[in-house]
Amino acid sequence: MTGDTRKPGRAAVDVDRAQDFTPEQIKARLAGILLIVVTVAFFSVLDTTAKYLSQELPTLQVVWFRFTSHFVMAIFFFRVWKRRHILHTKRPVLQVVRSLGLLGTTIFNFMALRYLQLSDTVTIMFAGPLLVTALAGPVLGEWAGRRRWTAIGVGFLGVLIVTRPGLGGLHWAVSLSLAAMICYAVYALTTRILTETDSVDGMLLISGAVASLAMTPVVVTVWETPQSLGTWALLCSTGFFGGFGHWLLTKAHAIVPAPVLAPFFYSQIVWMVALGYIVFGDVPGFTTILGASVIVGSGLYLLYRERQLNRSSAPVPKA
Repeated sequence: MTGDTRKPGRAAVDVDRAQDFTPEQIKARLAGILLIVVTVAFFSVLDTTAKYLSQELPTLQVVWFRFTSHFVMAIFFFRVWKRRHILHTKRPVLQVVRSLGLLGTTIFNFMALRYLQLSDTVTIMFAGPLLVTALAGPVLGEWAGRRRWTAIGVGFLGVLIVTRPGLGGLHWAVSLSLAAMICYAVYALTTRILTETDSVDGMLLISGAVASLAMTPVVVTVWETPQSLGTWALLCSTGFFGGFGHWLLTKAHAIVPAPVLAPFFYSQIVWMVALGYIVFGDVPGFTTILGASVIVGSGLYLLYRERQLNRSSAPVPKA
């Protein structure tokens, strides 16, 4: 698999060792990083829409629409009637676990968004990639090196600056974001494993189907009919931003080790702060700006490092 530095049998690999990579693999790593940056932009729009809709409709109804519209769009986008083979999986149980991990992430995150600002929920969720990086070694055999752990640690320091734990108390809804973060770690790790054997397109369809079916009995009990075409349109858009965002995320995990991608999720803070101000009038304080600067700085450092690896591995031109 292009860009995958693991050896057969999941032998331990230091994902920071430049001498292990070919120029093609390094280009694949940069492509994966770009996919993650676009992915978090889509997720930011999704969260903003979910928070807006939750002011008018039950949160669980918004969750159901997010997955049902995602599933319906994916059927037509991938033309399943002509490509039934993409639904084949060698690991059905793991597919269900992955789907439920994504569903749990969405439920807890959307519920937290009812009570917390966009910047609050995203900074708490930033602990997810740290947990993924920590577990990627024993679970996936992808061990982060010293430089990458340092950069991730600096990024998490930025998260602490934003959240200021212990100063002024925390809203009870923070526990919902923590639950979403744990579910995300399960989703991310199972995604990485399944990309070795299963179709990325099929994974997107299966996750939508499992979550939609699981939520259907629930949505019947909380259903409230939307009162405007604009609300219907926003509900359907959640499937597009969520589904396509996770398709990009899965593509990125298919070509790049999890520890490499983890720090670049931090760029989402920029989107969330901007959208929080534009849509809800939330003005970030000094600590939010300072923390965001630290977080983005750690991601930019790692992007610089990837470019340096690219240059050092490039062939020397002949005189």
